[in-house]
Amino acid sequence: MSGPPRQRPIGLVVASTAKRLGRAFDEALAEAGGSRPVWLILLALKVQRPPTQRALATAVGIEGATLSHHLDAMQRSGLVMRERLPDNRRVQRVALTAEGEQMFLRLRDAAAAFDQRIRAGLGDEDVARLRELLTALEANSAAD
Repeated sequence: MSGPPRQRPIGLVVASTAKRLGRAFDEALAEAGGSRPVWLILLALKVQRPPTQRALATAVGIEGATLSHHLDAMQRSGLVMRERLPDNRRVQRVALTAEGEQMFLRLRDAAAAFDQRIRAGLGDEDVARLRELLTALEANSAAD
């Protein structure tokens, strides 16, 4: 095959779409007073309830030092509280405060509204098929 491709390669389409969606999602969360890291941390605390800060880092997929940075800011903002376990002072537990619960609800609503917005014109079957296709692309990208 010679010459330029007739269509943009699907990998570029997916990558640029993901970038645009990511920026738009970040804007939606910012309008609600949050950010993606804050949302991911609050969501993990609310849904997964990790028993320790280390388990939270794993659940969120954020390195320990980066998570500590976010948690420091969230603690200063009154969204979370941290306590050291009495039987092992090196281990910390993280919990939502009442303000953290309220922020979770605001960001949950913003995330749900964003999801609804980007699904406009798509039926449940379309979304299910899109998930399948994206999963296949991800698997193919890891194939040797």
